[in-house]
Amino acid sequence: MTISAGIDVGTGAIKAVVFETVDGAEPKWLSRHIAKVRQRDPLKLAREAFEAALADAGLEEGDIHYIATTGEAESLTFSTGHFYSMTTHARGGIFLDPDARAILDVGALHGRAITIDGRGKVDEYRMTSQCASGSGQFLENIARYLGITLEEIGELSQQADDPEKVSSICAVLAETDVINMVSRQITAANILKGIHLSMAGRLLKLLRAIRVTEGRVLVTGGLALDLGLLAALNESMADSKVNVDVVSHADSIYAGAIGAAIWGAFRHEKLAKLGALAEAG
Repeated sequence: MTISAGIDVGTGAIKAVVFETVDGAEPKWLSRHIAKVRQRDPLKLAREAFEAALADAGLEEGDIHYIATTGEAESLTFSTGHFYSMTTHARGGIFLDPDARAILDVGALHGRAITIDGRGKVDEYRMTSQCASGSGQFLENIARYLGITLEEIGELSQQADDPEKVSSICAVLAETDVINMVSRQITAANILKGIHLSMAGRLLKLLRAIRVTEGRVLVTGGLALDLGLLAALNESMADSKVNVDVVSHADSIYAGAIGAAIWGAFRHEKLAKLGALAEAG
């Protein structure tokens, strides 16, 4: 039996999970914890999130065989090993939705499209630039300007009757576009739906670039539960006559941490076997 932990340090939130793997069977989820960064020290917060996940699982740090990190967590001193976020989101995505063959990771600073095989191995990927107006941070800034909460974005977007698309790729210029829309008395619903459609268009281009033309795409990252974005993505797919079903999962935000924990358990078991063979030799 292997007990592994996964810690995903993102720009907006820290996610920590604990998994149990027995003799190569499907990993079993023991606990999870998420903490918003909100100008706090992310590395200190990562430690707190890890300890909270351990407490939820009823475990001590010494019970963990492998502490795997991903995202911006390479500097954590208490981890066993680090994995690239692309590989962890791929593996975490296939754990959450075994039918998915592509992942759309939409985080605070960028969007990323990844094709995967049935084991969660990365085949190909494309990423937006950090200055693009298709990120969670951009959407959060707009919500703050409009005086609404992040939780209201998805529902409001779906109430739009005449969406106004944001044309600029640059986030700074796009925010200027939104200010102009407000001055023209465009409703918050139509502004948000326009932003979602613009984001969906850019994410669709990423999927096209890696030749995703059919099947199931799972959205992960901080915007995975934005129902307005999901609706815009599926609407854009339909308009483009692409037979792709874009879905999310209640635990999509944990995908990176899940993948890290699962890869960590795999690495631990592999090293243990190599050690046993060396001793036998």
